[in-house]
Amino acid sequence: MKRIFTVMGVLGLGVAAVATSCGSKVEGKATDTTPEAPKEIAVTIDLKNIPDDKFGELVKYGRELMMNTARYIGPKGSAGQFTGNLMSCTNCHQDGGTKQFSFNLLASHDNYPQYRAREGKVLTLAERVNNCVTRPHNGKPLPLDSKEMVAYLAYLKWINTYAPKDKAIKGQHNRKLELPDVAANPVHGAELFVQHCERCHGKDGAGQLNPEGTAYTYPPLWGKESYQPGSSMHRVVKQAEWLKNNMPYDKTDKGTFLSDADALDIAAFVNNDALHARPNPKSFDYPHINEKAIDYDLGPFADTFSAYQHKYGPFKPIIGYWKEKGWKYSL
Repeated sequence: MKRIFTVMGVLGLGVAAVATSCGSKVEGKATDTTPEAPKEIAVTIDLKNIPDDKFGELVKYGRELMMNTARYIGPKGSAGQFTGNLMSCTNCHQDGGTKQFSFNLLASHDNYPQYRAREGKVLTLAERVNNCVTRPHNGKPLPLDSKEMVAYLAYLKWINTYAPKDKAIKGQHNRKLELPDVAANPVHGAELFVQHCERCHGKDGAGQLNPEGTAYTYPPLWGKESYQPGSSMHRVVKQAEWLKNNMPYDKTDKGTFLSDADALDIAAFVNNDALHARPNPKSFDYPHINEKAIDYDLGPFADTFSAYQHKYGPFKPIIGYWKEKGWKYSL
């Protein structure tokens, strides 16, 4: 998440300016100068507005890479073999990263470079793209000067032109969960999986390939063709936020369908490593343990809670502990 810090120099402000920042009287009338929260608006892109020039050609190719990743850079990709599975970027960043509440990417070009705790350093947008290529796609990084990387960046720059500068984008971030007082229940999650998820992702969680067998229509949720540990979707709270906003795909057109607790239980079942194998990551994340996300379950930890509680909760005691210590936490 991008952190924005506004720095105001003291020199030149003067008494009147300081008074105004706290509220003042002008001509005998009280003036409330508390800044209003940015207005939130829905944003829809129009692909017909992609420029008809060389830059536009790359934007269109970047969109193709988002929607049909494996076709171009998958294990048998026509442009090179970089991703290690047949998933596409749009499996998580739906509609090429433009759908509301679905890891929306409209403002990503504005938001990078930014510090990422998972890597413990400031990343460029190209490095962030490669994070997805290597983790959820279990692949190897794209060369930074490759046509494919430049196309990704061109596409992200173009959709960013739709992002308003003075208003918040509706659905830029997933709706947050009301965390329960109990741990997520993977056993109950297994029952809910059968009820809501199995029809598309399969009883074995292997997903469904398209008729040509070249990409997933419904992606695998575990197994060697799915995402690595360390991916955002491998964190129970993070996945549950996405599930709440987007699944079942045919029941969320008018809002959310799953309760917060049910979304957490499904995510707990899907990410139950005792039941479901995953590709082995080459390295783990968060070099600074005091920056680990609360629901990241690989130790060591800065607190005294178990790996099990970091994975499944309850999360409120962990958050309370961090607050008591005066530490910043993330989910």
